[in-house]
Amino acid sequence: MKKLPLGIQTFSKLIKENCLYVDKTQHIAELIQAGDYLFLSRPRRFGKSLLVSTLFEIFSGNKALFQ
Repeated sequence: MKKLPLGIQTFSKLIKENCLYVDKTQHIAELIQAGDYLFLSRPRRFGKSLLVSTLFEIFSGNKALFQ
């Protein structure tokens, strides 16, 4: 059973530690195609850092994390 990613804020660490992760990369693709500027307003502890970390890994070409 996968563990919950409590306190983990980076995508690479989340994957390497085999934590539970709900794959929403399709939504990230839609965000990337949406436009030049995006404003993400979310409450504290709502996954903003994880989203930015995931975007970093996508644009860095780190394909191994997404398999």
